[in-house]
Amino acid sequence: QVQLAESGGGLVQAGGSLRLSCAASGIIFSINVMGWYRQAPGKQRELVAAITSGGSTNYADSVKGRFTISRDNAKKMVYLQMNSLKPEDTAVYYCNAAAKSTYFGHPDDYWGQGTQVTVSS
Repeated sequence: QVQLAESGGGLVQAGGSLRLSCAASGIIFSINVMGWYRQAPGKQRELVAAITSGGSTNYADSVKGRFTISRDNAKKMVYLQMNSLKPEDTAVYYCNAAAKSTYFGHPDDYWGQGTQVTVSS
């Protein structure tokens, strides 16, 4: 009922920047928290950053001061500005949203298909 589509991944040199975007579409009544997760080869998926509908943010310690999450509620989009990228940031980045399609019930968790970010040294 809710689809998430990421864009903006790619290959960048260490120290460079990338901006990820994620658009939510479908039958959406409300979106609570939106966030970005990442999964590197052989590792578990981990939270990178999250933002509530009111704009409160939460970051993984490893990206604090380098990454900035933002969202446009009217456009149902979330962004991740990634600066000072390091090789250890290399991973597939997934968009996540807790969203409701109707007034009733609790939000469900939705995931995008992921976008590859590769940082070369």
